[in-house]
Amino acid sequence: MTNKIQRITPNMWFDSQAEEAAKFYTSIFDNSKIGRINYYGKEGYEIHGQPEGTVITVEFELEGQKFVALNGGPYFEFNEAISFIVNCESQEEVDFYWNNLSEGGDEKAQQCGWLKDKYGVSWQVIPTILTEMLRDPDPEKSGRVMKVMLQMKKINIRKLEEAYEG
Repeated sequence: MTNKIQRITPNMWFDSQAEEAAKFYTSIFDNSKIGRINYYGKEGYEIHGQPEGTVITVEFELEGQKFVALNGGPYFEFNEAISFIVNCESQEEVDFYWNNLSEGGDEKAQQCGWLKDKYGVSWQVIPTILTEMLRDPDPEKSGRVMKVMLQMKKINIRKLEEAYEG
């Protein structure tokens, strides 16, 4: 039996919240599930310091995209250099993902559709129409959209459309 392995899988390093984070993310996105969970054994304790039976990795999927969450200790933290984009077709989707992902997160890190969740992971909750407006060949239209977008935290499609139309 051959399983097709995803060529590139994002691996997210958590202190000790890998399983909690995977459950949180899979509760928000459709077509999502928790996969295999692996545990630390006795071997390597002198290096990793994790008690036997502690979760080391959690495999999970969000909308069919595979991820791995790793409990690696407090040595590294997430930053905005890497983020996950959530493409949305409507304001209802923007509101849903924004509200759920930002719950308990860093409100100071919210700008232009970007947010930081309660684990420090950065997300961009973006309506697909924004990309279309910003790509418009008319620099006045795209410029007005950019100006309005830069003043937003959560993206408001109606305000973008108003700016686009002038």
